[in-house]
Amino acid sequence: MIHSKLKTIGVAGAAGAGALLLTMGPAFAAAPPPDPLNSGDTAWMITSSALVLLMTIPGLALFYAGMVRKKNILATAAQSFGATAIITVLWMIIGYSVAFTTNKDSNLNQYIGSFDQFMLFQMGLKSINPLAGTIPESVYMFFQMTFAIITPALIAGAIADRMKFSAFMWFMSLWLLLIYVPIAHWVWGGGWLGTLGALDYAGGTVVHLNAGTAGLVACLMLGKRVGYGTENMAPHNLLFALIGASLLWVGWFGFNAGSATAANYNAGMAAAATQIATAAAALGWMFSEWIVSRKPSVLGMISGAVAGLVAITPASGFVDGFGGLIIGVAAGVVCYFSSVYVKKWLGYDDALDTWGVHGVGGALGAMLTGALAKKAINAAGAPNGGWLFDGNGHQMLIQFYDVAAVFVYCGVGTFIILKVIDMIVGLRVSKEVEVEGLDINLHGETVHG
Repeated sequence: MIHSKLKTIGVAGAAGAGALLLTMGPAFAAAPPPDPLNSGDTAWMITSSALVLLMTIPGLALFYAGMVRKKNILATAAQSFGATAIITVLWMIIGYSVAFTTNKDSNLNQYIGSFDQFMLFQMGLKSINPLAGTIPESVYMFFQMTFAIITPALIAGAIADRMKFSAFMWFMSLWLLLIYVPIAHWVWGGGWLGTLGALDYAGGTVVHLNAGTAGLVACLMLGKRVGYGTENMAPHNLLFALIGASLLWVGWFGFNAGSATAANYNAGMAAAATQIATAAAALGWMFSEWIVSRKPSVLGMISGAVAGLVAITPASGFVDGFGGLIIGVAAGVVCYFSSVYVKKWLGYDDALDTWGVHGVGGALGAMLTGALAKKAINAAGAPNGGWLFDGNGHQMLIQFYDVAAVFVYCGVGTFIILKVIDMIVGLRVSKEVEVEGLDINLHGETVHG
C-alpha cells in the first residue's frame, strides 16, 4: 500500500516536473552557446603582440641604426618607424583580410584569402577567427599585424645608406601587399603550402627567408655604397646595436611562443627552444670568429644571437631543447661564414647582412625543422614529425618546396616592384646626398654628440 502511494506520488511528481520543463523549454532553447574566449590565452596574446612590436620599435631601429655610420643613423631608424606606421594602416585596410580569411572559392583559397574583413568592417567585439579560436579576432589581427610590420622592415638592413625615403615607403607598401600577404596566406592562412604540410611555426620562410631574399634583390639592384671596400664603414655605435639586439632577443619570445596562439604546453617548449638556440648561435658565431680572427667581437656575438633567433623560428613549436641546441650551433657557424666570407667572395653590398642572417638563417632553419621536428611535440596540427626522430624523410622534401617557392616568388616579385618604383620616383639618392649623409638631406636633422 505504501509502495503504491509512493508510486502514485512519483508519477505525479514526474508529470509536474515535465510540465514545468515544457513551460521553460523556450528559455532553455534560447540559452546562448558558451563563450569560446579564454582570458589566459587572450592576456598572453596581447602581451606577445606587444613583445613583437617591441622588436621593430625600438629593437630593430636601434639594432640597425647602431650599425650604420653617424650621418645615416636617423634615416635608418626612421625606416623602421615609417614602416611600422604605413604597414599598420595597410594591414587594417586589406592586408589582414587577404592573408587570414577564407576565400569562398576553395581553389582560389589555395593562393589568396577573401575581402570579407576589408577595413575590418565585419570585425565585431566578440568576433573569433577559426585560426585562433580562444582569443578575440581583434587580438589575432593585432598579433599578425606585428609580424607584417617587422618582415618588410628587416629589408632595410640590406639597403642601408643609399635608398630614398620616398622609394622606401612605396616599397614597404607594395611589398607587403603583393609579396608578404600572399605568402602568409599560403603557409598560415589555409593556402597551398600549409595544405602540403610545410612546417613553419613562426616565420622561417614567411618572415625571414622572405625578407632576406627581398634584401638580396634590393641591394643588388641598388648597387654598392659609394666608397664600399675603400672607406671605413664600421658601425657608429655598437652599444645601440647591442641594446637593439637585446630587445630583439626578449621580444622574440612573443614571436615564437606567441605563435602557439594560446598559453599552453607548446608555448612553453617554444620559449625554451628559442632561448637555447639563441645562446648556442651566439656562441657558435663567437667561437668561429675567435678561431679565424683571434678576437670575439661584440658585433659578432649579437649577429650570432640574431641568427639563432632566425633559425629557430620555423622550428620552435616542433622541436625540443636538443633540437634547439643543434639548430642554434648550426645557425651561428653557417651564418658567420655566409655573412663574412660568401658576401666577400661574391662581392655584393648587403650593408647589414640581411641575406646572410635572415635569408640563409631562415632557409637553414626551415630545412632543419624537417629533420628535427618531433611528432610528440607538434601541437600545430601537422600529422607527422621530421626525418631524424620520426623517420619522415618526405618532410624534408616538403620543406624544400616551401623554401624554393618563397625564394622564387619573392625574388621575382621584389625585382618587379623595385623596377616600377625606380621608373616612378627613383630608388637611390644622388652621390652627393649619399656622401654628405641621408639624415640631413632626407630628414633635415642630425644626431649631435
